Amino acid sequence: MTSNEHDGAGPARAAVDRVGAIARTLAIFGGALMLVTAVMVTLSVGGRWALRSAIPGDFELVQIATAVAVFSFLPLCQLGRGNVFVDTFTLRAPDWFNRSLDMLWDLVYAGFAWLIAWRLALGAYDAISSKTSSMVLAFPIGWAIAACAVMAAFLGLVTLLTMMKLGRGGR
Repeated sequence: MTSNEHDGAGPARAAVDRVGAIARTLAIFGGALMLVTAVMVTLSVGGRWALRSAIPGDFELVQIATAVAVFSFLPLCQLGRGNVFVDTFTLRAPDWFNRSLDMLWDLVYAGFAWLIAWRLALGAYDAISSKTSSMVLAFPIGWAIAACAVMAAFLGLVTLLTMMKLGRGGR
């Protein structure tokens, strides 16, 4: 048994690794979704130009796919500390101060991610129970909203993990 396994760091490290694997899988899914969406838009525009006929509901599919893809990219972006930040006033501040400030903003970000998840979950419940669908394709939009709610909740978890990593001296 290693010292990490003895002091409980092994299971914690494994959980963080699983979260990272989920974040990477979500990002790959989002990228594939955007690739399929780009192909669909190209075919629709080409069809509109060559055949005077577009793919019905293409704009609805683009809206839904883009929303789902955006939420699928956010956890990996947070894990890599890839979000935009402005450090104009903290460039010369001590490292402990910058780390503490980043931890505070991570906590705020987690709170907003969970607030968004909660509101999306309520919206998904309402859309699913009322059978709300898109106008042209009659695509049930509640399930896409529910997927975004789950990914927003996962973003909150990821943000707390990055905050704890900062607290332990990591970046």
